[in-house]
Amino acid sequence: MIRINNISLPLDYDDDTLKKYAAKKLNISKTSIKNVSLYKRSTDARKKQNIHFEATIDAELFSDEERIASRCKNASIVKKYVYEIPNSKKLQNPPVVIGSGPCGLFAALILAQSGQCPIVIERGRDVDSRTKDVGQFWNNRVLDENSNVQFGEGGAGTFSDGKLNTGTKDSRIRKVLNEFVSHGAPEEILYLAKPHIGTDMLRTTVKSLREDIISLGGSFLFESKFNGLIQNDGKISGVIIKKSSGETKIETDNVVLAIGHSARDTFQMLAENSIPMSQKPFAMGVRIEHLQESINRQQYGDMYNSPYLSPADYKLAVHLKDGRGVFTFCMCPGGYVVAAASEKGMLATNGMSEFARDGVNANSALLVGINTSDFGSEDILAGVRLQRRLESAAFVFGGENYNAPVQRVGDFLSGKKTTSLGSVIPTYKPGVELTSLDTMLPGFMCNALRLGITELDKRLPGFGDSDAVLTAVESRSSSPVRIIRDDTMQSPALKGFYPCGEGAGYAGGIISAAVDGIKAAEMILKSSI
Repeated sequence: MIRINNISLPLDYDDDTLKKYAAKKLNISKTSIKNVSLYKRSTDARKKQNIHFEATIDAELFSDEERIASRCKNASIVKKYVYEIPNSKKLQNPPVVIGSGPCGLFAALILAQSGQCPIVIERGRDVDSRTKDVGQFWNNRVLDENSNVQFGEGGAGTFSDGKLNTGTKDSRIRKVLNEFVSHGAPEEILYLAKPHIGTDMLRTTVKSLREDIISLGGSFLFESKFNGLIQNDGKISGVIIKKSSGETKIETDNVVLAIGHSARDTFQMLAENSIPMSQKPFAMGVRIEHLQESINRQQYGDMYNSPYLSPADYKLAVHLKDGRGVFTFCMCPGGYVVAAASEKGMLATNGMSEFARDGVNANSALLVGINTSDFGSEDILAGVRLQRRLESAAFVFGGENYNAPVQRVGDFLSGKKTTSLGSVIPTYKPGVELTSLDTMLPGFMCNALRLGITELDKRLPGFGDSDAVLTAVESRSSSPVRIIRDDTMQSPALKGFYPCGEGAGYAGGIISAAVDGIKAAEMILKSSI
């Protein structure tokens, strides 16, 4: 197969167009091409009068591939990606995976595909039950602390945008994408530069992955909280699980810890068990909402309503003079700001889009870098306490009923309380409270956000629009701790204990977390020989 880079495609291309452009690049006739497919596609909107797609195309010829590729610039011979599971021997005890987010699911999938019959422990409920629990919270203000936007089958990513873009270059990414497609995700995620599944489709995909793992001999224990470790001479020998009926022990020699970044009580338990951990810088801030049409117009110009273009996104960052960073994260075109608390009496937000991304508003996290020097203490969990302080303040300023504090950008920049909304109507449910964020957020965060909005507006005119809405608080962008591991991905204090994914501080998003889970599974399999 020949991979051809740097092909510019018109917005209205079709399969015949792909074959025509591939033939032109290779200087051959279309009849010489057996099959063509997109390997990668991105939108080039730098020149608004010439918006087009930049693509990489895979072409399978009837013959002479090596000769033809050798004479063509930007073309090379590639082999179809095939993931190979490491050789292993049957483990004495089934491996245990703590958490069923992307990290845990993919660790379990690899272990199941190798015949190791993993046991997946999840404090929350299955994705169908969890969806009902989340609906109860958003619509009726009833929070289940173990089944919510943070906890439950699929992890926090299930109630986000299902974004699959990542800065990592690991070849295992293809394994993740292929598995998502084989379990119901749209095939376009295989080639889009910024792929996403959407919350609505991701729920079905997560459920299908679970059913596949079970069919291969794995098992899932929902509403089962990881409550303790059993150790023997520096090795893991079991875990303690707490259910409504009481505690139970599971014997195992291998544990993949894939708890996610919001399992604060688990962080505390691990610290009490002397598992090495460290403070980690992270980020907090607000969600910012604009009209999606405004973002489309700014990014696409006169082509803003083209049926061939997806709702526009953005990714912005600035380093302030004091060295602190302000940046956007988890941008959700046509999406919604959602209630993401996991503890009663606290308020946290996140962003979510469905596959169609057809909501009226665009939203993104607007974050300020938080350094360990901001924690106010050298205690390992000081970052967690800082998160909780801000979430508690947001709960109070929202009215103590899970309404979120909001402020118009124009009012925030002017330093005055918001008393009325403009063209952008907040999407957060169950409701909002108009306020001044200066009374709630630390001064250094407000100062950084003001400077950041002003600077980012220069990069994306309209970002600082007066009617844009800020919703507080976005506090769960990443883990404020790192659970230490060595080169074998095991805790240096406990052999057989594999901290991985976002909660352990080694990933940032669905794809990187899934890849980290695969790596942990591979380490377990290799250690069995």
